[in-house]
Amino acid sequence: MTAEQRSVRAENVEAAKPIPGTTMANRLAQLLHFGYHQAMSCLFPVAIFGTLTLSRLVEIPFIHRYDAILFVLLAVQFLMYRSGLETRDEMKVIAVFHLIGLALELFKVSMGSWSYPEPAYTKLFGVPLYSGFMYASVASYMCQVWRRLRMDMTGWPGLAAAGLLGGGIYLNFFTHHFLPDVRWWLTALVLLVFRKTWIIYRVRAATYRMPLTLAFLIVGFFIWLAENIATFLGAWQYPDQEQAWRLVGFGKISSWFLLIIISVIIVAQLKYVKAGRTSGDGGRTHDPNDRRK
Repeated sequence: MTAEQRSVRAENVEAAKPIPGTTMANRLAQLLHFGYHQAMSCLFPVAIFGTLTLSRLVEIPFIHRYDAILFVLLAVQFLMYRSGLETRDEMKVIAVFHLIGLALELFKVSMGSWSYPEPAYTKLFGVPLYSGFMYASVASYMCQVWRRLRMDMTGWPGLAAAGLLGGGIYLNFFTHHFLPDVRWWLTALVLLVFRKTWIIYRVRAATYRMPLTLAFLIVGFFIWLAENIATFLGAWQYPDQEQAWRLVGFGKISSWFLLIIISVIIVAQLKYVKAGRTSGDGGRTHDPNDRRK
């Protein structure tokens, strides 16, 4: 067993230990600390929903709603970067995910999967440019929570396996319109490829861990809830919502489950690059809060 593998095993054992001196007050403090960092990690998603809500309730003169949303979100991203809430590398990840989301939006809208009924000058082939920020907000959350909870991973399958799987997931969002939908086969592959992958996260002095696939499902569920709020606020419409708003189908959770994997792959690989590691390091990412590297 290599020194790296012994270190990983030791941290897994440590993560599984109960917190010494645990009391109800300490548990409450842990929960509040965890909730605070989760809330701070959601700043950009909250900015999106706040903008959607206000622009729905208050008519903005001399500018279309979708255009105003774009300008507000650009300003929010600029302020987050200038204030140090997001780093330059994190901005790059967010920009990449914005482009990935925008490409998907252009295709899906052209296929009639959903629509943006309101007028705007900042529309490209029927897709408002602000729509990419809704995907970028997922990457923003991932970057923020990774740094704030000093996250790490064990059992990471490496760039080849994770990258090929992520590429296949993204491609299926396009090809299922012409070919059989293989999302459930891809889901089975996710469970197989990431079966040994655990997220390690830290709350104050305590260390916890969770299977990565469970984290995918939890985040996917909350994004589905957010999607229902967004469609209710008129961010976009599905065909069955044109006459009146209705709940988005539970089947969409599987789509978000798979989409989350792409963002995790991009963010996790960024941590590998920043740490100067390769996928042959025993499958462990570097602690992003270690400023020595």
